[in-house]
Amino acid sequence: MHKSPIQQQIQQQPQPNLISGDLSQNVLSIRDIFRDTPDLIVRHLIIKQTGQRAALVYLEGLTDKNSITNNVLDPLQLQTGSSTSDLPVTVGSVTEITGINDIEHAILHGLSVLIINESTVAYSYDTQGWPQRAIEDPQIESSLKGGHQGFVETASQNIALIRRYIPDRELKMKSIIVGRRGKTSVTIMYLEDVAHPEVLQELYDRIKLLDVDAILNSGELEGFIEDNPFSPFPQFISTERPDAVASQILQGRLAIVVDRSPAVLVGPASFTSFFQSVDDYSTRWLVASFNRLMRFMAFLLAICLPSLYIAAISFNYEVIPVKLILSIGESRERVPFPPFVEALLMEITLEMLREAGVRLPSPIGQTVGIVGGIVIGQAAVQAGIVSNIMVIVVASTAIASFIIPNYDMASAIRLLRFPMMLMAWMFGIVGIVIGLMTLIGHLIALESLGTPYGSPFAPVRFSDLKDTIFRFPIWKMTKRPVSARATQMRRQGSNRPRGDGK
Repeated sequence: MHKSPIQQQIQQQPQPNLISGDLSQNVLSIRDIFRDTPDLIVRHLIIKQTGQRAALVYLEGLTDKNSITNNVLDPLQLQTGSSTSDLPVTVGSVTEITGINDIEHAILHGLSVLIINESTVAYSYDTQGWPQRAIEDPQIESSLKGGHQGFVETASQNIALIRRYIPDRELKMKSIIVGRRGKTSVTIMYLEDVAHPEVLQELYDRIKLLDVDAILNSGELEGFIEDNPFSPFPQFISTERPDAVASQILQGRLAIVVDRSPAVLVGPASFTSFFQSVDDYSTRWLVASFNRLMRFMAFLLAICLPSLYIAAISFNYEVIPVKLILSIGESRERVPFPPFVEALLMEITLEMLREAGVRLPSPIGQTVGIVGGIVIGQAAVQAGIVSNIMVIVVASTAIASFIIPNYDMASAIRLLRFPMMLMAWMFGIVGIVIGLMTLIGHLIALESLGTPYGSPFAPVRFSDLKDTIFRFPIWKMTKRPVSARATQMRRQGSNRPRGDGK
């Protein structure tokens, strides 16, 4: 019999309470487990094939009523046969279970369970049908030329979306149930002949050893399995695009699909991978290289621009041209605060406006962001709280941070500019240099699933530089990144071109 991943997990559960041959006793035991559960349905019936009394048990909100009626109840009550072991049920997945705890586990995961009188074996049917939304365009990672299908909250649909891009027999999966109460299904997807077995085993062990009540989304799982939880930089790529995940799998990385989460994690990640976009590979390489270079410049600008303003005004004003410093002096004539307080005040105000825009409905959020920024900025300048040049610096910093295609990396950049501002206020340009050196040292030492985060720059891998700051033509990129693929390939020709042009 074909078994779903949930049914396979049920068979691995301990069975301290076996099913008895008394149907009434079994039903009472299940009702006792699901006390105060009005959506528990117990449907008594007579199996026409054998004449035995039976009960079909399921939770109303987690099952497909049409599937239960057409594929389970009607065949059992209307069809006849000659074999008691071959019930005329037409669902895709059927498995035998012998424990009351297994029945509980199956019901909670949307399966329906058939309990037969005078039988110590029950049957679970794959009739899952909980509420779910349709596949839509990704909300955060929009694309001009890429696909317009985004992940949803159902793991099976997300896996199917990835399989559409990689219809290859080497695409394998490892499933793990995480959580004592939530029992979240976590699936690792990888290419067996490409992914590094040691990295795969490391990831599997980290997830397997988790002892928590539940994992509600992929962000919580990332916090448990990342190498350095104190680093501001994300160590897994979180994406809602199936084409992006397929591209990373083809490069030899591992995808982590968390049930009930619309985002998929990809690892091991490198620093440069967060600056890559799906559109980079569907546009001409010169345009893509220019966009990629602009993102790295925006990274430096978002981190250093406010701190450079503070350092130049407070310490190193000799580096500013005379005409410009006179203009800045006139603009700051009425400002009562030092540059650090002025910059901190505006940056915090900007972050509050951004957060307010995210929490409000889309039409209102956009209005609040635009109108609030204009009104507050203009009013602050007229009141003499901040200078005109400070408004320009803050606006430029915000625009630079929004250019970063990955939301987690953009959030880390927005956070890092505050300690850089503090260093500039204390030590001027020397403080900025110290901050950048500390940042580079941290990036070099950081790892993702035991692989260097700074690759291919630290350690230097010249073969991987074709897809970093600049993107070479597609026909030049014929091998997978060294940091993402296995050193020992299992089949001949596995070092072939990646096939996705990246």
